[in-house]
Amino acid sequence: MSAQALKDDSVMAEEASTELTGQQAVEMDSLHILPLNIIPLVTPSLKRARIVKNVRLDSVIELFNDEDTGSGQVFPKDLGKMFNWDPKDPPPDDAMVNSLANLASYDVYTLRIQLRKAGIKVEENAALKLSKGKAAELTSYMKQFTMPLIQQIYGESDSEISDFSELIGMFSSPNQADALKNLKMMADKLKISLAEVPAFLEDYGDVFMSLAYFRDCLDRLIPMTMQFDEAMDELNESHQMRSDRRLAKSMVFVREELGDITASITGRFESFDRNSQGMWDNITADSFAKVKRLIEAHHTTVGGVLCGLTVKMDSWMERFGDGRGGMVKRAEFIMSDMTHGMERISLIEKSAPKISDY
Repeated sequence: MSAQALKDDSVMAEEASTELTGQQAVEMDSLHILPLNIIPLVTPSLKRARIVKNVRLDSVIELFNDEDTGSGQVFPKDLGKMFNWDPKDPPPDDAMVNSLANLASYDVYTLRIQLRKAGIKVEENAALKLSKGKAAELTSYMKQFTMPLIQQIYGESDSEISDFSELIGMFSSPNQADALKNLKMMADKLKISLAEVPAFLEDYGDVFMSLAYFRDCLDRLIPMTMQFDEAMDELNESHQMRSDRRLAKSMVFVREELGDITASITGRFESFDRNSQGMWDNITADSFAKVKRLIEAHHTTVGGVLCGLTVKMDSWMERFGDGRGGMVKRAEFIMSDMTHGMERISLIEKSAPKISDY
């Protein structure tokens, strides 16, 4: 295979993100929103809607959302009544939407797995990838995954490669001889053929972009959970609230669940790091494939846990961040919305595959 042919193929590896703008980017980069325009539905008003997770972690169909009218939501089970579908012979949209509503997360990595399992193909113009803006935000995370690969293959050479896009650029070099030399060097190190290099790079970039995405979500969560914990301490110390036994019981439950879940998922990320480090000590296509299987096996459970925690913490911060809201309102929120669904997150975390199995 020529260097030019490999150059054409290698650009695939750089496309770890897609060009999305505005609302599209927000939705596709989100854990808790599924825009239904990417799903092959036939009901026009559903195509314009989206599925969102509410604070209780129930999936609802959001038909509209603006500042003037607010959010128009309906539960999936009520779609038949809304659209006057024949209950004995509903359209395929009914089963498809209800199936999607059961997913624990709508991040692109979970969607790839779950839509494939359900036999649902996305629309031709849709791509289950992060936006370019989100990919750019994750650059600092990606460097810890790409620099070891670059150093393993090129060592202390004068190539001056600093990130993954520059690595791809080496195979798009106008100088055919240089491009072929770089490809051969990588192929030899990875113990694969020249023709397999572009696919390897595409997989490598995508797998570690997923890990960077989830780690970014976790890092964003930690400060919010700490603030929430401090808010519960304030409630415990409040003379007004300390005699409320139901509140005390709810806070103990939420605090224990949140602590256990956070510790467990943080431990999983530490395991990913250890396995990745072992791979970089002597990277080959086979050692990468092992780490890839490990990370991808955890996509749906990591996504589900982070989605649930993010929805709850965002809802808390939106209502009570920066000291907003009185003690009574905070207590009511904890006893109802914060408690409801927390056990569901815990069950998702407990269902995660064993690291030792990979």
